[in-house]
Amino acid sequence: MTTTHKCLAVACILLFAAVVPARGDGHRLLVADYSTRRIAILDPAGKIEWEYRIGDLHDLHLLPSGNVLFQTSMTHLLEVDPKANKIVWEYDAQMMNDDGKKVEVHAFQRLPDGKTMIVESGRARIIEVNKEGQITKLIRLKVDHPSTHSDTRLARKLETGHYLVAHEADGKVREYDANGAVVWEYEVPLFDKPKKGGHGPEAWGNSLFSALRLPTGNTLIATGNGHGILEVTPAKEIVWRLSQDDLPNIKLAWVTTLQLLPNGHIVLGNCHAGKSQPQIIEITKDKKVIWTWHDFTLFGDATSNSSIIDPP
Repeated sequence: MTTTHKCLAVACILLFAAVVPARGDGHRLLVADYSTRRIAILDPAGKIEWEYRIGDLHDLHLLPSGNVLFQTSMTHLLEVDPKANKIVWEYDAQMMNDDGKKVEVHAFQRLPDGKTMIVESGRARIIEVNKEGQITKLIRLKVDHPSTHSDTRLARKLETGHYLVAHEADGKVREYDANGAVVWEYEVPLFDKPKKGGHGPEAWGNSLFSALRLPTGNTLIATGNGHGILEVTPAKEIVWRLSQDDLPNIKLAWVTTLQLLPNGHIVLGNCHAGKSQPQIIEITKDKKVIWTWHDFTLFGDATSNSSIIDPP
């Protein structure tokens, strides 16, 4: 082989290595994929520590107790002790709604007082329930395009007592005060592109999945089929944006979960992007890829939710 051919061969190897997403090790994960019907805790080497069979899922939490709060369907919530694999609490939103109206749950959160916040699409409301499942608080949501499946995606109660809600069908983030009044609203822009259906990289829209309030007061928004992330000020100015092709050799599809690490890195879920793409990505604000996670053996193209659960 000539020197020229050797150089070309090395270049091809390097190029191939650059375009194949690495299976990233180094973070302990709580991750779920509804196509493979699995939620699991993975050790930093990617091995399963605990798993549970699920159906549809759009939210999950590792609680301070070490228990996992998740769902096995769009109505059925469970808290499981992974050490004993024992159910310690459960709630079914459809069974608790005795008026027969269809309901789906796409967001929930265990609150510091031990109650559980549950966001009900179809009924367009936030409720807080105690351990017995009794409603102790109810907030009505504003929805422009009512939908049992997509009134909301993720929602979180803030330390202020307000609620930050991603309204998927409306393409808007709304912040509600403790009494249910809308105190801030932001519509995810389409950036002068027409909407296009689908779930993969070819789609386009503003069906946002999640919103995260930053310590600065800005809001980080995972734009769903907008294939990226926006950072928006309270005055609704975009001060940072991650777009579909900003990361080298990575194409974003349905951007789902957001997590801000203590070091300032952003972790995002990349759902429906195809087998060649990582499902979870860690980046810096200057768009440097720090870590990726790619597993199409145990998980698949519907890895909608994840959380890094490294020890503090």
